[in-house]
Amino acid sequence: MGARQLVIALTSGEPAGVGPELCAMLARQPLAARLVLLGDAGLLARRGAPSTAAIEHVPLAAPSVPGRLDPANARYVLALLDRAADGCRAGEFDAMVTAPVHKAVINDAGFAFTGHTEYLATRAGAAHVVMMLVGGGLRVALATTHLALADVARAITRAGLIDTLRVIERDLRLRFGLARPRILVAGLNPHSGEGGHLGREEIDVIEPALRAARAEGIAAEGPLPADTLFVPERLKHADCVLAMYHDQGLPVLKYASFGKGVNVTLGLPFVRTSVDHGTALDLAGSGRADPGSLLEAVQLAIKLASAA
Repeated sequence: MGARQLVIALTSGEPAGVGPELCAMLARQPLAARLVLLGDAGLLARRGAPSTAAIEHVPLAAPSVPGRLDPANARYVLALLDRAADGCRAGEFDAMVTAPVHKAVINDAGFAFTGHTEYLATRAGAAHVVMMLVGGGLRVALATTHLALADVARAITRAGLIDTLRVIERDLRLRFGLARPRILVAGLNPHSGEGGHLGREEIDVIEPALRAARAEGIAAEGPLPADTLFVPERLKHADCVLAMYHDQGLPVLKYASFGKGVNVTLGLPFVRTSVDHGTALDLAGSGRADPGSLLEAVQLAIKLASAA
């Protein structure tokens, strides 16, 4: 008797963006799992989903026009995420993959939404989650995610960093199959604070957190100056980089892998991956959107779910 076929939930994201047509493209790809598209069936058909696609119909709240955002559909977008997350927790789906959403229009509709990562953590009741992007031979995780730069320093705490390192180490072992993951940790300030002359966060927060993590057996090195952390000689001895904030680590990864990168949420009770790009409203409905990142996200979700 053969192994059970995995079932992957694919949320179609912002209806005015490229998500629905990217999902339609994926429905035509041969995959090593059953793909269930979550979204309005009429919308997905108009964007090119084949008649053979497995679609779970979630109705739009309002008619959608490619490239034209409508806050009325924010509730629809969130309903897709709720269905996928709840289905994963119930064992209906082995993993969920998300097409891009538009944060601003969701907030314009009155929902406090900072991103998939935070929203899914709340929905799943996860105590601590970590955003990690994979691509171009790199894995880059973030100590903070979608914050204004002015708020980053006070959001970095010893306890938070220790929890983040625990989640990274555990998921790299259990989901990625790494026996003893090696994590390089960036400093926050230029030159990692230059001995306190350019900021004390390294001395007061990051270094104590790393000592505590190492005492637990986590192979974490740092804090290292971010401007020399991403050189090949350092990276060849590492399994993951932990950056302190969004634009410290992700520009490097996206330069190395844009269009093929995958966003992975660590710390959830299920596998969740996503694309490395936004809604691309200017391309919506044109048929010219590149499904490469979504394909990579689905393939990685299948791999991670197979290892679970």
